[in-house]
Amino acid sequence: MRVLIVAQYFPPDMGGGATRAYNVAKGLFRARCSVTVVSAFPHYPSGNVPREYRWKPLSVKCEEGLRVISTFVPALASEGFVKRVLLFASFVVSSLFALPFVGKVDVVWAANPNVISFYPSLIYRVVKRCPLVQNVDDLWPEALYDLGVSEKSFVAMLGELMARTAYRFASLITPISPDYVNTIASKYQTRGSKICVIPAGVDLDKFKCRQEDPPAENRRLTVLYIGAFSRAYDFDQVFKAAKLLTPFSDVEFVIQGGGELSNTLESKVKSMELSNVKIVDRIVSRDEVARILSSAGVVLLPLNGIGSIEMGISSKLYEYQAAGKPIICCSRGQPGRYVSKTKSGIVVKPGDYKTLAKSILYLRGNRIVADELGKSGRQYVENNLSIEKIGLEMKDIFKSVIAG
Repeated sequence: MRVLIVAQYFPPDMGGGATRAYNVAKGLFRARCSVTVVSAFPHYPSGNVPREYRWKPLSVKCEEGLRVISTFVPALASEGFVKRVLLFASFVVSSLFALPFVGKVDVVWAANPNVISFYPSLIYRVVKRCPLVQNVDDLWPEALYDLGVSEKSFVAMLGELMARTAYRFASLITPISPDYVNTIASKYQTRGSKICVIPAGVDLDKFKCRQEDPPAENRRLTVLYIGAFSRAYDFDQVFKAAKLLTPFSDVEFVIQGGGELSNTLESKVKSMELSNVKIVDRIVSRDEVARILSSAGVVLLPLNGIGSIEMGISSKLYEYQAAGKPIICCSRGQPGRYVSKTKSGIVVKPGDYKTLAKSILYLRGNRIVADELGKSGRQYVENNLSIEKIGLEMKDIFKSVIAG
C-alpha cells in the first residue's frame, strides 16, 4: 500500500501534531507500507529554518524508511494570529510543489494542521484519484474559542465552514480522542460510520524505562515538563507549587522546550525567585527527549483546564508512560480520566497548586508507589499503543477506505 501523509509539522519539529504524524508514518512503514510524507521545512515553534533548507522550494530525503519531501515556509516563529496564518497559507501552497515527485498513491492522510491540511490533500486526492482520510489532533476552530476568539467572529465562521467542508468530503475521519466524536458528528452533521478513533501511539524503541537508578545519596527528585511552551499549559500552577516546595532541597523542577511563552516563563521564574526551577529553552530530537525523560523522577502535564483542550489526549502522556515515569496530570477532562484508567499517575485539578505540591511530596516519600505507577503506564502502552499496533490499525482502515 502506498500512503501519502500531508503534515506541515513533522520531526524535527516538536509538538503533538508532529509526533502523531511521525508515529503513524513509522507504524505504517513497519506494517510494510510505502510511505511518503509531504511536510514543511523544519520551523516549529521558533521559526529557525535550518540553513540547508533556505532558498530552496523543496528538499527530498529518505529517513528511517520514509521518503520525506519538505517544502518552503517562511522563517517565522509560530506566534500570534498573523504569523500563524502566513505559515498555514504558505504550506497549503508550497505542499503542492511536491506533486511531481510523489509518485503513485493509494490513499492520502491529511495529518496536520487540523482541517487546513485537507485542502492541499484534496488536490492530491483529485490528481492521484485516491481516497482522502482526515486526521483530527485538536478540534478546530473550537480550540480558538478557548483562546478567546468569539464564536460569532469572521474567523470562527470561516473556520467552521472549513471544518464542515473537510469532514463532509473526507472519505474517513481519524480523531485521536473519543471525546472528539460527538462534536464532529453532531455539530458538523457527520455520519458516525465515517469516524474512527485512532490514538497517537508511541515508539517503544525510542522511549524506554530506565534500567539503573543513581546511588541513594545522590538522588534528587526531578519534576519534569518537556514540550511546547504554549497557552494550553498552566505554568503558573507549577511555579506556585515550586514556591511551596523551596524548603525541600532535594526537589527540583525542570521545564524544557520552546515556544511563544519562553521569555514569559523565564521572567516569572526570576520575579518569583524560584531557585528550584530551571527553564531550558532548547528544542531537542525525539531521541534526546527520551534520554531526558529517563533522568526524571516525576513528569508533569499541567493543562490549563480550558474547553476543547480537555477533550484530547496529548501524545506526551504516552511518551511519559513508555518511559515508565509516574505522571501528575492537571486535568478535569479526558487526559485525567486516561491517567486514572491506566493507573499511571495522580490527577490534580487545574490551578490547584497546593494539591500539586502535596502530590509531588507524596511521590517523593513513596518511591515504591511511584515505581508502580510508572510500571503500570509502561505496561498499558506496551499492550495497546505501540506504533506497530497503531500502524496496523491505520493500515486496516486505509484498506477498507480503498475497497469502499
